[in-house]
Amino acid sequence: MENSRGEIKSGAHERLHPNLIRAVIEALQQIFGGDRYADAVVKNMLKSNPKWGSKDRKFLAETVYETVRWWRKLWAIYGKEPELSEQRLWRLLGIYFHLSGYELPAWKEFDGIMDRPLEEILKEVESNRVLRESIPDWLDELGSQELGDKWENEIHILNETAPVIIRTNTLKITIAQLQKALKEEEVESIRLPAYPDALQLEVRQNIFRTKCFNEGLFEVQDASSQEVAYFMDLKPGMRVVDACAGGGGKTLHMASLMQNKGKILALDLHEWKLKEMQKRAARAGVSIIEPRPITSSKVIKRMEKTADRLLLDVPCSGLGVLRRNPDNKWKLTKDSIDRIAIEQHDIITSYSKMAKIGGRVIYATCSILPSENEKVVDKFIQENPSYKKVGEKKILPSESGHDGFYMASIERIA
Repeated sequence: MENSRGEIKSGAHERLHPNLIRAVIEALQQIFGGDRYADAVVKNMLKSNPKWGSKDRKFLAETVYETVRWWRKLWAIYGKEPELSEQRLWRLLGIYFHLSGYELPAWKEFDGIMDRPLEEILKEVESNRVLRESIPDWLDELGSQELGDKWENEIHILNETAPVIIRTNTLKITIAQLQKALKEEEVESIRLPAYPDALQLEVRQNIFRTKCFNEGLFEVQDASSQEVAYFMDLKPGMRVVDACAGGGGKTLHMASLMQNKGKILALDLHEWKLKEMQKRAARAGVSIIEPRPITSSKVIKRMEKTADRLLLDVPCSGLGVLRRNPDNKWKLTKDSIDRIAIEQHDIITSYSKMAKIGGRVIYATCSILPSENEKVVDKFIQENPSYKKVGEKKILPSESGHDGFYMASIERIA
């Protein structure tokens, strides 16, 4: 998180506790040394320490995510190559805490964290975009190549901390009623005029313990992600296939817009994700979703020409949601993005057959790269004259203030 001068900040002036810093170090070692994802590591660490208070839990999560986000920049300030020894990570975190406004205790672990004055070091770091924005060289090259002058603004905003946005479950409550009910539980929120079902929390907090959540009155879902279901032009009674359903956030939104009338077939390669979706659907009062694991190509073949709407929310680089998953920029490689684009083309080519004539395929990603978006769609259209693109929407974080997304509407005409 940065202020107007590009310095990492937190606004924190509380005491530091050695046990929590050791937990942060352990988390960083798992993320960068064990190739684990930050959200899973943090979740497991919080679960393993149920006696931690809300401040401790917030400190752990924020420190891990922000250190991961600014990993390259922090090492550049430290003047060392990344290393996962406990001694080096103590000093790296000392730099992070100092930049975040903490008063460093006189602990031996923080001794000699910088050889030169901070202002002098920051001046050098800020002059180099890959260090300033804390990204790998290959990603900076790829972003510049694909987005040109827009890349500078995009990568800058993708380093900001994402707000918490929820979607009203209109099957059970109106947005005005939900806002009032949340306020009664001391959860303050603001309306987002461009998004009819969205509320943004004024303060990040654990809302999964609220009565509103347990009663299925909302789901956590970014505003840009909510755009996908609207873009599909759904009607009650339609037969819809969500072919890459995952945990079902967009699936549940579709059911809401369809007024829980019709049928949504939710497909995924991972059956455990579909089971999790069923729990969410039950909580939301949704009864039109039928989960089907993709066990073979026969599952898709049996559904040829049956869908009024087919959502292909395909696997992607996730570069549009780096604010939420900052470790992704360290896990990805140029080769992995090239492989993803091939997989995306394979999915749209084989799965599109499920759309009926006159029906529509909705191709969607949470990426901002044309190579994963319009180039995949345009190649598919060129190879398949039975389909035509009838709509397209690109959401850039620098323009929307929300996650980066792409969606295209493709009509089957023969």
